[in-house]
Amino acid sequence: MSMLPNSQEARDVAYQLHPYTNARTHQQAGPLVIERGEGPYVFDASGKRYFEAMAGLWSVGLGFNERRLVEAAHKQMLALPFYHTFSAKSHGPSIDLAEKLVALAPVPMSKVFFTNSGSEANDTVLKLIAYRSNALGQPQRKKVISRMRAYHGVTIASASLTGLPNNHRSFDLPLPNILHTGSPHFYKDGAPGETEEAFATRRAEELDALIQKEGPDTIAAFFGEPVMGAGGVIVPPATYWDKIQAVLNKYDILLVADEVICGFGRTGKMFGCETYGIKPDVLVVSKQITSSYFPFSAIIMNDRMFEPIADESNKIGVLGHGFTAGGHPVGSAVALENLKIIEERGLVAHAAELGAYMQGRLRELTSHPLVGEVRGVGMIAAIELVLDKGRKTAAATPGAVGGIASRMLQERGVISRNMLDAIAICPPLIVTKAQIDDLVAAISGVLNDMKAEVAKLTPA
Repeated sequence: MSMLPNSQEARDVAYQLHPYTNARTHQQAGPLVIERGEGPYVFDASGKRYFEAMAGLWSVGLGFNERRLVEAAHKQMLALPFYHTFSAKSHGPSIDLAEKLVALAPVPMSKVFFTNSGSEANDTVLKLIAYRSNALGQPQRKKVISRMRAYHGVTIASASLTGLPNNHRSFDLPLPNILHTGSPHFYKDGAPGETEEAFATRRAEELDALIQKEGPDTIAAFFGEPVMGAGGVIVPPATYWDKIQAVLNKYDILLVADEVICGFGRTGKMFGCETYGIKPDVLVVSKQITSSYFPFSAIIMNDRMFEPIADESNKIGVLGHGFTAGGHPVGSAVALENLKIIEERGLVAHAAELGAYMQGRLRELTSHPLVGEVRGVGMIAAIELVLDKGRKTAAATPGAVGGIASRMLQERGVISRNMLDAIAICPPLIVTKAQIDDLVAAISGVLNDMKAEVAKLTPA
């Protein structure tokens, strides 16, 4: 990219450090500057239109110019632009939203604690788990199990839960007492001749063995996304969640469902827990709760989680945790309006119907020589790119093939994201059939266009 002096691009390079970006490459290439949005599209500074196939960051359910969310924020700004929930203070929007979330929850829940991001929420859950164990007189019960390829955030504790190497490397993570069991990715991790159900059984047995090895009385909780998001859109194999939950129940271990990506319609149900029959003790939501028009997250917990915490706060005299903007009145108002629109417009059912259509169209690409697997559920999917279908491998440099595809899609006016060599697809819930058809056509074109470029890569 050629950057004019004092342009937005040049000033960005001069002053900003970007997340999930190679800082040195960025100094040479510069940013894509987005200026406005319209439905599922965004427009850059030159006026070029892009279909946002990632809904921003798995998060903009209602598209990029929903007037009612803007008006909800404006109305609340005029009435009460800020107040907190510390020291037994409250306000109407947070009360209404807490009540709404408990009512929406897929299993009986009791209380809601508000935070500002998925990372912050998962970090808080880890603190509350330790607090609860101490309240129960089980100070040894502090270990938490996550999974390889999991993504639970990037704060020090939530990044430790995350099971991706580049979220740990050079950060001195993971922290002690956070363990990782195997990923549920059947395509990558299944043994030759193994069925999905046999693979699920093996993963459950591995979890049981890990618990036995560490000591069941030392394990407090298990964290899991119903469908793994940033780890590659990994859909659990048949019977997986039933078998995992049976192991957790056997040892009385808490289950935390991270619904930051799956929640509010993404899988074709209101929650991913409903799609897979998951019965969590704690449910974490963010992203699509406000369509990301406002930073917001929430922890929804049952009485099994809440009651010991309440007892401990009474013993100490205070629950010494919270965030200035947690339960922010403007964010609460936007979330309430966002949920109202999702219900009014039947967007969960729309995601189920259009999601099935999208999954079918994307699976038409499986015959392409560069496509190893198409996976997904509802309105979230991934295309695993390979150079060798039989060996299920890409280039010697992980992410090289996916990076080419992501760049070429952007050139064609589609913003996606490569998770190494998997291309993520997660459009806004409002997407139409025609827009899905355009998306699939663009991906198909890129797969053909990139053949010459990937031929220069060294295979794995």
